Amino acid sequence: MKTVITIKADRKTKEDAKKLAEELGLSLSAVVNASLRQFVREKELHISAMPRMTPRLERIAEQARKDYKAGKNISPLFSSAKEAIAFLHSKAK
Repeated sequence: MKTVITIKADRKTKEDAKKLAEELGLSLSAVVNASLRQFVREKELHISAMPRMTPRLERIAEQARKDYKAGKNISPLFSSAKEAIAFLHSKAK
């Protein structure tokens, strides 16, 4: 048997949650129900904010992947700090 739960939520939070649920092919109701079932089953509450790269950082990472694939901007392996410093000084000239 189903029942209705009425909750108060910040409007933006609700809209953002609904949008994300839809992106995942779910309804907000399905997300809330899944969360409640997990809460009851595990008797624990897990809260997490999944870190995401900013669009700028994503562009930098993509450029780094392209450079790596092309063999650009790659330093050799060093066996000592002295060797690494010598390499950096040779590039500064």
